[in-house]
Amino acid sequence: MTISWSNITKLLNYSNMFQQGLIVTVLLALCTVFFGFFLAFGLALMLLSDVRPLRHLEKIKTDDMERKKRLDFIARFNPVKFIASAYVQFVRCTPMLVQIFLVYYIVFGYVTLPKFTFLGFIQFERFFPAAVALALNSGGYMSAVIRGGIEGVDGGQTEAARSLGMSKGQTMFHIILPQAVKNILPAVANEFVTIIKESSVCYTIGVQDIMFNVKSVQSATFIIAEPLLMATFLYFCLCYPTSKIIEHVERRMRQSDNR
Repeated sequence: MTISWSNITKLLNYSNMFQQGLIVTVLLALCTVFFGFFLAFGLALMLLSDVRPLRHLEKIKTDDMERKKRLDFIARFNPVKFIASAYVQFVRCTPMLVQIFLVYYIVFGYVTLPKFTFLGFIQFERFFPAAVALALNSGGYMSAVIRGGIEGVDGGQTEAARSLGMSKGQTMFHIILPQAVKNILPAVANEFVTIIKESSVCYTIGVQDIMFNVKSVQSATFIIAEPLLMATFLYFCLCYPTSKIIEHVERRMRQSDNR
């Protein structure tokens, strides 16, 4: 398989398709990070929760040590944390492609989405399930980042806020979260770069992203290598500047912390 300049010039006739794929990829990444962040925030709160509906069992006194251990184990059970942990492990232990198929063919297989296009070329009935699947995946990964950011805030500040009469909710939203967001912002921005690359699998369900248009050009021209090089160039142009901007923001944040 050879790469020729004539084949590259032929791709100029399909520049509009690559431009549309670029727009779809960026929109998909933006929607994923936005909605995935709120899902991750909810999961992080669930993982940090202390909901133990059977905690009263640990107060039961018995001379049977085995029974006491069983009662203590049941008393420690947190169903909210268990559900969040199970979800995160499912996301981390299954391929994203499988998750996209599950959402598109099974979840939305029972839901009739309106069929229309926006921006003139994006099919909503394919774009929306892809965005949902990616957001569900991203939320599972970012939940650990957000939980770490919340746990990284000095516990003394929580104690000081509670001593001033603030509730748990007030302490979380007025004291902990503003500091935690600053800590996790670079990781969330890095997730945007990751999603740009991982969204390439969405072409398998007909989302008109960069890879979908690469496959279309290959089918129309029987040119294999050059469209793939174009996709590589486009992904690089998206990810490299974004990663450099993130590094610059991280340096500025570290400088402000040292003042």
